[in-house]
Amino acid sequence: MTQGIENKVVVITGASSGLGEATARHLAERGATVVLGARRRDRIDALADELTAKGYKARAVQTDVTDRQQVSNLVDTAVSEFDRIDVMLNNAGLMPLAPLERLKVDEWNRMIDVNIKGVLYGIAAALPHMKARKSGHIINVSSVYGHVVDPGAAVYCATKFAVRALSEGLRKEVKPYNIRTTIISPGAVSTELLDHISERDIQAGTKEFVSKIAVGADTFARTVAFAVNEPDDVDINEILFRPTAQPV
Repeated sequence: MTQGIENKVVVITGASSGLGEATARHLAERGATVVLGARRRDRIDALADELTAKGYKARAVQTDVTDRQQVSNLVDTAVSEFDRIDVMLNNAGLMPLAPLERLKVDEWNRMIDVNIKGVLYGIAAALPHMKARKSGHIINVSSVYGHVVDPGAAVYCATKFAVRALSEGLRKEVKPYNIRTTIISPGAVSTELLDHISERDIQAGTKEFVSKIAVGADTFARTVAFAVNEPDDVDINEILFRPTAQPV
């Protein structure tokens, strides 16, 4: 039986800021090798350089999660350079909130591509390697909005409900391969996520609300570490957390 974070190879999408960046730092400081995927090459290169300068193990691979081949390359790079993948953290996501009546169809499609297909591409890339080793851990990021639906958030909520559904299906399917699965559903956390909201009135109201209650991204990083740190006969399937002050 194994447990702990040290020496595990962890692939993280959406690693250039927010939850992914905080998690990369947190796990690297605890001895994990982190392989960072994100579209913004300058950001992940800088983060990888920062971590390696401190003596940690990190590698950056520019990745757009809407491109299956790029996600496959991210995981294959981790396996090629570090011999395996122990944890796949499908973290990349978008949240351009708006009422359905505003018909932000391009934004709907983008959310589906990133929030659902991006997670599926991460699973598709990691699963064959984990099946072959009969070991691994896939962590998918949902949201409090994967549990409740509010006006103005219908499509985003739908994508996050989908993440929970496909994660539960994955959990049941991978039992023969000793693979663990975790869904993490954060509430209000201080990240760049609200910058994705193109409707200025929605963005302003959401930022005002979130600024009063949000917790730091390190909160998410600690929940990831908790799930990863458990021994391999313990499967932490779902974590839902909110700021104490968050009512929704």
